[in-house]
Amino acid sequence: MNSNKPVQQAVALAYARGDFSPRIIAKGRGVVAEQIIARANENKVFVHQSPELVNLLMRVDLDDNIPLALYRAIAEILVWLHRMEREATSR
Repeated sequence: MNSNKPVQQAVALAYARGDFSPRIIAKGRGVVAEQIIARANENKVFVHQSPELVNLLMRVDLDDNIPLALYRAIAEILVWLHRMEREATSR
């Protein structure tokens, strides 16, 4: 049976102190994407849904840093997430 529903994709990023930019630590489609998202949810890791950004990040090799062209978009998400976490802990 052919479905018009697009295949789920997911990319996991990690950013460690001293890294130049975030790295791709996991990526996949279909069942693998669902497992990445489930693992993130289980560990209370923020899941940002942006199909356009995921499509671009899927082109980056595993364990590579994100390209400079995507750094601003990722940095804006990380700044927003940091603010949300700070607000949640101050309540």
